[in-house]
Parts: sequence; C-alpha cells; structure tokens
Amino acid sequence: MKTMTLAERSEERRRRIVGNRARSFAEAEEWDLEFWQSKTPEERLSALVAIRRDVELAQAARREAESRKD
Repeated sequence: MKTMTLAERSEERRRRIVGNRARSFAEAEEWDLEFWQSKTPEERLSALVAIRRDVELAQAARREAESRKD
C-alpha cells in the first residue's frame, strides 16, 4: 500500500465529503436521516468506529494536557 501525501489525503477527503445546507433543524434532521439510511450497514459501522477512535484520541489528548498542568 502506497503512503499518501498530505495533498493526496486532502483530495481524497474532498471527494468523499458530502454536505448540506438546511434552512431549519427539522430539515437538517430529515437530510441526516436520509443520508444515513442511504448507507450500507458496513458504511455505518465504519463511520461509528471512526468516530469512536476520534473520541478516544481527543480524550487521551485532554488527559495528557491536564496531566502536564499539574
């Protein structure tokens, strides 16, 4: 597997990002539901795992920053 450069990773991320502009919270919720229902179970699980990893990284960084204050 080839290691991607920052520019390549950025371009890949831009190709994958899906956005929406909603006029209300209700419209945003409707779009969100439709978006996730259009994904396969594997895609939903992959997103959940990625979010969980991000949360763990953020929590670890917070703990590290707090331990340096002491």
